[in-house]
Amino acid sequence: MSEESRPPSSPAWAPFSHIAFTVLWTATVLSNIGTWMNDVASGWLMTSLSPSPLMVALVQAATSAPVFLFALTAGALADLVNRRRLLIIVTAAMSVTALILTALVMGKQINPWLLLVFTFLSGAGAAFVAPAWQAIVPQLVPRPHLSSAIALNGVGVNISRAIGPALAGAIIAAFGIGWPYLINAISFLFVIAALLWWKPPPEEESDLPAERFWSALRAGLRYAKASRALRSTLIRATAFFLFASAFWALLPLVARQELQGGPELYGIILGAVGVGAVAGAFFLPRLAKKFSPDELVALGTVGTALVLVVLAVVKRADAAIAASLLAGACWITVLSRLNISAQMALPDWVRARGLSIYITVFFGGMTLGSVIWGQVASHLDISTAQLGAAAGILIAGALAWRFKLLRGEGIDHSPSAYWPQPVVASDVALDRGPVMVTVEYLIEQADRGAFMAAMRELKASRKRHGAYAWGLFEDVAQPGRMVEYFIEDSWVAHLRHHQRITALDSEIQGRARAFHTGEKEPLVTHWLAPEAHRTTMTVSPVVGDPGMQ
Repeated sequence: MSEESRPPSSPAWAPFSHIAFTVLWTATVLSNIGTWMNDVASGWLMTSLSPSPLMVALVQAATSAPVFLFALTAGALADLVNRRRLLIIVTAAMSVTALILTALVMGKQINPWLLLVFTFLSGAGAAFVAPAWQAIVPQLVPRPHLSSAIALNGVGVNISRAIGPALAGAIIAAFGIGWPYLINAISFLFVIAALLWWKPPPEEESDLPAERFWSALRAGLRYAKASRALRSTLIRATAFFLFASAFWALLPLVARQELQGGPELYGIILGAVGVGAVAGAFFLPRLAKKFSPDELVALGTVGTALVLVVLAVVKRADAAIAASLLAGACWITVLSRLNISAQMALPDWVRARGLSIYITVFFGGMTLGSVIWGQVASHLDISTAQLGAAAGILIAGALAWRFKLLRGEGIDHSPSAYWPQPVVASDVALDRGPVMVTVEYLIEQADRGAFMAAMRELKASRKRHGAYAWGLFEDVAQPGRMVEYFIEDSWVAHLRHHQRITALDSEIQGRARAFHTGEKEPLVTHWLAPEAHRTTMTVSPVVGDPGMQ
């Protein structure tokens, strides 16, 4: 099955038939309502403490910067430890942080820089939660419902966005700026209770030692670099978030300075974003049948540019609310397609690490964009920044068009057990390395072009699973006799490669081996650097069993 094939999608609401998904989804929505109330209060509080466009934009930057800084670490950690326990610990820490901020705000001890510090700490908690939370979704629903579950998570975020900001505006106006922070601290308890209730399915035990942190991080980065599907998703995400960030970063200033509104108007505008997103989510399944993911992202990109133009040109509250409805629909359209594409590009063993890379790009784009557009607004004006972002998002979207997204459940990442355990002459220390594997093929001259194309796919598969070097050579004395080699860090890294082979990798390898014309299977040989000279390129053969790679 190719990376861009498209099987039928599951019913949009099917994940709610699974009680674990429903309970955790509901708890997350309640918690996100508190988070949105917290974010609205912080944005509005900064307009009082320091009305500078740059300082207000830094609130958005302080929220997203820690996710950019820590998501890779969090992703590797989430693939190495118990994800449920990690989520409980970090969520509890976020609740305590919100309680301390509540005390500072209600005690009138807060200042602009202290607000940014606590916003950063809250964002750091989100950085460690996000990869683990997204990685447990496949444990909550069967694979045919995964695409719908990912989309419903986006719907949940936007339901909370529709409720939280409007509620925050009303509570700030009625009771004061400190109460949204207190409600946020309490809202985390719903997530903790749901996680304590949930009993995840037992994970398959490996007979290999646990991966070390830095090697796990390197493996995740290598996978992302070699995965065309994930790489295309990251490029499309950068092209969108770097410019769409202008909408979020400058919205508090639009409400307060350009529309002369109070917290109620700001809450209503943000609530309109949520309403638009929820409405857009209802139409998405229908639109997904007519348009490809790339076309839907393009529509969302054009719509976001239109929103920025309207906010820059039309200085009226009703226009801002209408534009925010459209912004929400565009946001959920783009975000859901990008999220689905990222999830479907990843097997379970590297899911949290791969998603952390996607999250890093997401929040890195939001952070950098917030700073850029805040600076532009400070040196020129808000409208100029919005128009510049509108032009930029259209140009970037056009340049990124050739990088195609996955079309749903298009890759089979289920374990294939295709490779048997290698047979060795004697026990090999797990940390010995590097390991070189060679594979010999006999290829007809007429099949040469098709074989080379198949080998390019196989090269990417090898590198996704940890090979840091790969090559293909031809015997000058016997044209058509080809030798492929790839090198991995250690013997244990190669054994993990054996365990992680998926149905997709087996299919890719099968296409390449189909061109082999020899009477026997391609000859596979494993080589190890001699123990006394591990840093040299001299290698010694370990085994030459056919059919094992």
